[in-house]
Amino acid sequence: MKREYMAEPYKIKMVEPIKMTTREQREQALKKAGYNTFLLDSEDVYIDLLTDSGTNAMSDNQWSGLMLGDEAYAGSKNFKHLERAVRELYGFKYVVPTHQGRGAENILSQIMIKPGDYVPGNMYFTTTRAHQELNGGIFVDVIIDEAHDPSNEHPFKGNIDLNKLQALIDEVGPEKIPYICLAVTVNLAGGQPVALENMRAVYELAQKYGIKVMMDATRCVENACFIKHREPGYADKSIHEIVLEMFSYADGATMSGKKDGLVNIGGFLALNDEELYQKATSLVVVYEGMPSYGGMAGRDMEALARGMYESMDYYFIAHRLAQVQYLGDRLMEAGIPIVRPVGGHAVFLDARAIYPHIPQDEFPAQMLAAQLYLESGVRSMERGIVSAGRDKDGNHHYPKLELVRLTIPRRVYTYAHLDVVADSVIAVYKNRDNVRGLRFVYEPPVLRFFTARFEPL
Repeated sequence: MKREYMAEPYKIKMVEPIKMTTREQREQALKKAGYNTFLLDSEDVYIDLLTDSGTNAMSDNQWSGLMLGDEAYAGSKNFKHLERAVRELYGFKYVVPTHQGRGAENILSQIMIKPGDYVPGNMYFTTTRAHQELNGGIFVDVIIDEAHDPSNEHPFKGNIDLNKLQALIDEVGPEKIPYICLAVTVNLAGGQPVALENMRAVYELAQKYGIKVMMDATRCVENACFIKHREPGYADKSIHEIVLEMFSYADGATMSGKKDGLVNIGGFLALNDEELYQKATSLVVVYEGMPSYGGMAGRDMEALARGMYESMDYYFIAHRLAQVQYLGDRLMEAGIPIVRPVGGHAVFLDARAIYPHIPQDEFPAQMLAAQLYLESGVRSMERGIVSAGRDKDGNHHYPKLELVRLTIPRRVYTYAHLDVVADSVIAVYKNRDNVRGLRFVYEPPVLRFFTARFEPL
């Protein structure tokens, strides 16, 4: 039976022209960028699926909010609006604004992690793990095994394996675990959701040992919509009701407002513990700004507060998931190996399956992203060995998943744009046997995927 895809629940009021390029121009741009899509100039990109972080289209309501920015150095009324939104929508008591999500990750890691601590989480995320390790922490992956299998159709591949978590507690002791890092959804697993049943069980286990649960709330409304669609007992619940229950099983959360918040910059750390909040405010003035603005302008706090309310609209988030599903379905119909089930913010191409002849340490996902840009001007992102980085001894981390992420910004592209993307991926797939790997020309020591440079072997 043919799947029905939800039409856009908005109309387009403003447009931004995008540039069409020739293959010769793209060859030059790719070489100049060192085969790293992060280093491409945006003007040389046709359809930009690098990330959904800060690339979303704001609403007329958000744009009008920008004109109401209170740019006072302290006590901005826009902070009060943001604080009220976090309390009403997420249920946390205290809010520390930051310039974006990694600012919140930095502060959380510094106030909670001691050298030698272990931080269990449902698969690493690049910046999150970097902050944990820079503060002496040791990340331990406790996600269910199904998350590492691209073809497994488990509906909640973001779930934490309670047996793995219990085993870590037994091995190192609860006093060595400052908090559990629970991401909703799990980006590097393919945008996969976590079930409420699992969140509840993790929280109960953590409380038993006096361990806190800190959520990465970056794409929480996507997770809530998956719960509404997939988890028994929640079909008639609103997105807001599900989100509130989700965060009732957490002691705090880091948030990048650049995703679900529908803004171009901003984030926050939300907490329930007053002592942790006081520690966080003492650090935010060092790294970000006053506790009443963090790293954000008043106008941006206003836009974020309004965007958070908009994100709770079921029709908005259901359409978002439908767009991602549409692209995934087109690729699966063509036999393209992708992560299944399709996630909430992106379709993830399985580079290991597409280029089985390229060894992982010759960066097949990095080359696949480069080939996709070369084919059509579509920009995507590597999510494999390059993103995983190196261990403390200088050896590559070898993740089981070697992926390319096609990340769909919110309220930006139409289904016709996604058809162009699908056709481009199909063309690249047909030419897969003629492609070889890459080697480093330049490799930075931390978060190398942002600025590394490569050349073809």
